[in-house]
Amino acid sequence: MTAAPSGPGAVPDPGEVTLAGIRKAAGLIKGAVLETPCLPAPTLSALTGAEVFVKYENMQVTGSFKERGAIVKLSSLSADERSRGVIAMSAGNHAQGVACHAQRLGIPATIVMPESTPFVKIAATKSYNAEVVLAGETVHEAWEEADRIASKRGLAWVHPYDDPRVIEGQGTIALEMLEAYPDLETLVVPIGGGGLISGNGTAAKAIRPEIEVIGVETVLYPGMWGDFYGKDVRCEGATIAEGIAVRDVGKLTRQIVRKVVDDIILAKESTIERAINAYLTRLRTIAEGAGAAGLAALMTEPERFAGKKVGLILCGGNIDPRLLSSIVIRELTRDGRLVSIRIDTPDRPGVLGEIATIIGTLKGNVVDVAHHHLFLDVPAKGATLDVTFEAFDADHGEAIVAALRERGYRVRHVDVAESME
Repeated sequence: MTAAPSGPGAVPDPGEVTLAGIRKAAGLIKGAVLETPCLPAPTLSALTGAEVFVKYENMQVTGSFKERGAIVKLSSLSADERSRGVIAMSAGNHAQGVACHAQRLGIPATIVMPESTPFVKIAATKSYNAEVVLAGETVHEAWEEADRIASKRGLAWVHPYDDPRVIEGQGTIALEMLEAYPDLETLVVPIGGGGLISGNGTAAKAIRPEIEVIGVETVLYPGMWGDFYGKDVRCEGATIAEGIAVRDVGKLTRQIVRKVVDDIILAKESTIERAINAYLTRLRTIAEGAGAAGLAALMTEPERFAGKKVGLILCGGNIDPRLLSSIVIRELTRDGRLVSIRIDTPDRPGVLGEIATIIGTLKGNVVDVAHHHLFLDVPAKGATLDVTFEAFDADHGEAIVAALRERGYRVRHVDVAESME
């Protein structure tokens, strides 16, 4: 792996990130960001077998923890650096955190984003009066453009993760969690570039040396896992956890992770989807893919965490509503509570009513129907019905399908998304 460009200067000594520095950072951010609640989550405890406590960083003004590190770094700049302005590269949460607090502190901010960045994130960043530059198809290309602009204009970098001040800001989360629950046994932290886990691992281990610090990455982007275990890895693919889809982990953060992290778990995409859905349906809160990664780790290895007091950092809630809706539908399907079937029928009056009656009598709830006459695999005097219905659970859904087959209908299961197009 090669590191992404990070502005001029040598890599700092990991010893620069200390508990004292994190405590100082806590004083700097006080009143500028929310001290988000850390609360027990009994419904997630029932789901995972661990005693779960959730830190709700999705409640920050910009929807993620990134504000903490941004404030601390911006506050450390000299008067000359502030007057010249700052630059950051980000496709999401870091961009908004830097832009928001640069505006509050009166510091000009330039944010470089890949050209593929969703418009909603561009608009959110511009709303804080930041100059947004779209450059490159990839994050690496955007980095290169940001480096060029920084050198040309003499702008100060606010790195998303590989900076001691940024790391100290992120570490304030663990201070708040351990103040609320000093007896936490395990802290599970998502890993992208490594700033979040570096800061919180440093703080947690200094306060409570026996605490276990576990990182989690998506299987598609196991960069820190590869470095941690000395494995060659490939980081690529479309992931629902784009906030931790980092190919090149930090030079500084990888050194700190080796010191303070006990293990790293890789979570599958489907498990992260389940975790997003669990936050929504069980806690009535919104988690983006990266924000749900900690819970996904518990779902991946439940036996490891069983009975332990586990702190999860819900690090962000910036997820596209349409994507969230799709996840909910997919999870209902996986659980067997939303069933989509295709039925071959004779083309005669009353058939639709008969099918609806069978489903309704068995307490199913029809939510969508599509009637097809032109499918070539259906007889000319026949028709095809695509029916989607709600069931109590998978067994209930199969009982309804069995009843339709007993009445002589040919029934096939189809993809819910396909049937509802």
